Amino acid sequence: QVQLVESGGGLVQPGGSLRLSCAASGLTLDHYAEGWYRQAPGKEREGISCISISDGSTYYADSVKGRFTISRDNAKNTMYLQMNSLKPEDTAVYYCVGLAKCDQVPDYWGQGTQVTVSS
Repeated sequence: QVQLVESGGGLVQPGGSLRLSCAASGLTLDHYAEGWYRQAPGKEREGISCISISDGSTYYADSVKGRFTISRDNAKNTMYLQMNSLKPEDTAVYYCVGLAKCDQVPDYWGQGTQVTVSS
């Protein structure tokens, strides 16, 4: 069974940076991509970034493009989301997900980590 454990959330001021980590275990042959979703209070969950495990290709939602960078250390089975130039509207619970492909619905979800951007 795939397990995804996020870490690195917290409180940061506008314009600041945070790096989220996601440690994966129990990977299966149908698990070819990992990504990040987020859910802000009163809003639907939003897929914001994804990375292919095999070739490292990446995807970003327009809302984070140019500010967030997704990466993965395959040797450590750990994925990262570097978040720069954070805005109050980035405040949300961030979830690590496992997928067959980046354009498909996630099969696995982490427990989530809170990111709060506030002065």
